[in-house]
Amino acid sequence: MRMRAPLARDRDRGQVTIEFLGMTPTIIVTLVVLWQLVLVGYTFTLAGNAADEAVRAATAAEYDREGKCRQAGLDKLSDAWRAGAEVSCGGTGSGYITSDVKLQVPVLFPGTIAFPFTVKGHAGAVEEAK
Repeated sequence: MRMRAPLARDRDRGQVTIEFLGMTPTIIVTLVVLWQLVLVGYTFTLAGNAADEAVRAATAAEYDREGKCRQAGLDKLSDAWRAGAEVSCGGTGSGYITSDVKLQVPVLFPGTIAFPFTVKGHAGAVEEAK
């Protein structure tokens, strides 16, 4: 009985599976890092928008400016970002109102743990004439 040489495709059988299994951890780590970068960017967007909303409400307020500023800054934030949010307004009496918002960046899943640094949003507007 004569033995024949194995074909090239027979020698490579299973190679794609082995290479895919070897690359799976790299693919997963890359996806996790990209998702975390998306969360950081989204937190910056939320902080800026919350500061804009807060200063807009503060410039139109006739009374309780700080309370309306804080309420407007927290209004459109979801519970995951609202939990650690800090909203403050300043500049009363000078004609120029400012708003500062600090949000914590979540780690992978909003509402669970957060990184030990905060993202800051700042906005300012001229006080509306009464």
